[in-house]
Amino acid sequence: MPRIVQVFDTTLRDGEQSPGASLNVKEKVEIARQLARLNVDVIEAGFPIASPGDFEAVKAIAEEVTGPTIAALARATKTDIDRAWEALRHARRPRIHTFIATSDIHMKYKLRKEPAQVLEMAVAAVKLAKSYVEDVEFSAEDATRSNPEFLKTVFEEVIKAGATVLNVPDTVGYATPQEFARLICYLKENVKGIDKVILSVHCHNDLGLAVANSLVAIENGAQQVECTVNGIGERAGNAALEEIVMALATRRDYYDAVTRVVTEQIYRTSRMVSTFTGIAVQVNKAIVGDNAFAHEAGIHQDGILKERTTYEIMTPESIGLTRSRLVLGKHSGRHAFAERLKELGYVLTNEEINRAYEEFIALADKKKEVSDRDIEAIVEGRHAVSQDRLSLDYLTVVSGNKTVPTATVRLYRDGQLVEEAACGDGPVDATYKAIDRITGERTQLVDYSIRAATSGKDALGEVVVKIRDNGNLFTGRGVSTDIIEASAIAYINAINKMLLNREYGQKAEPAPAEPASLGQ
Repeated sequence: MPRIVQVFDTTLRDGEQSPGASLNVKEKVEIARQLARLNVDVIEAGFPIASPGDFEAVKAIAEEVTGPTIAALARATKTDIDRAWEALRHARRPRIHTFIATSDIHMKYKLRKEPAQVLEMAVAAVKLAKSYVEDVEFSAEDATRSNPEFLKTVFEEVIKAGATVLNVPDTVGYATPQEFARLICYLKENVKGIDKVILSVHCHNDLGLAVANSLVAIENGAQQVECTVNGIGERAGNAALEEIVMALATRRDYYDAVTRVVTEQIYRTSRMVSTFTGIAVQVNKAIVGDNAFAHEAGIHQDGILKERTTYEIMTPESIGLTRSRLVLGKHSGRHAFAERLKELGYVLTNEEINRAYEEFIALADKKKEVSDRDIEAIVEGRHAVSQDRLSLDYLTVVSGNKTVPTATVRLYRDGQLVEEAACGDGPVDATYKAIDRITGERTQLVDYSIRAATSGKDALGEVVVKIRDNGNLFTGRGVSTDIIEASAIAYINAINKMLLNREYGQKAEPAPAEPASLGQ
């Protein structure tokens, strides 16, 4: 029997640290529910002390999401650990994940503490966390640049203090696979009591080696791997969950290790995370990229037609893609539409299905055929709008190369219809200026991107915008056959998130004065 490797998903914590990624509470809960369907072992829901929004998200996930262990990150301080427990207290299976740096460079320049002080703080943190929960994870930040003997001492002492999981982070993506393998072997052979705990790894991708380092650690005895969906995360990102899981599944003969992940939910999870964060998946991304199962070369196509395994080492179906070419139209019934949603991996309430069906019928009136990608775009567009104070009612734009672009926009603002018009450098600029007049907000547009979400002349256009407000970035997404409408929806979506964030900021207590280090 192959051994089971636990999957610790940190998309909602480390993944959200990607530049430009911003998720509200509802989106985090929805992603957490999807991670539960994916059947990861642990969901790191956030860093409660970092911000009021993070605290609310961890609390909501702890209360509402069942199945996986729910973890919260905390520095090795009483304030952090108390706050983590406050957020986690209603979780069925809570874990406090505490960390402190152990490398000479971090201890000297960041912590400004001696090794003996760091050791004392690590032990005290684990003991305090253990007084709240049975399951305590300890991470030695920047472990791969730490003195191995000091790392060994720290791990031995936190095991005595009650740690149940030891994590070895390659915080800055510095290690090579050979070095990382040697470190894992050294710890397995020399840390007293390590056989009584779970040994975990957390690899960053600065040199493009995060997945390779994670796999070599598993090969040498690591029992838990920490990763993110689509490999998102700060700087160059983290080890990609889908790549590790499918590497173990496809090369089970080599690794003799598997995960509990329901691989058929991988594609759906990838799409949800990409949609909510506004971070597109590169087309040639392993496993979940658009080209991952595409074959253009004639030799490849000929081989695939004769025998799939000539050029495919895994099936599209194994990650939740379907090769069905069932096309729906405006005469398709609600039942057929609901069944198609189920086949595509969506788990929706009846009310959500009804709303999506109405949008499907409206789209089918504009397009002769509605494809799977159209349906995905419809559902993901529905998800993108949450707890709205603003919604689009009406939009008209006059534009041309010999006229001044003008937009008239009517929005529902807190249930009241408000209309404004504005001129601009182009139709999108005019639309955004009209929206700004309605909202009274002065937002800074940081990024605007547009792409075809589906194929054909009647393709759905997908617009992603990022706005800045008081140093915070908010991502909005809009989908429509009309790119100006999609642009308006995306901008309104981003403003809704900004307004929602302000509301949470007012309701919750302020963030700590001391800046929270998010690395590990």
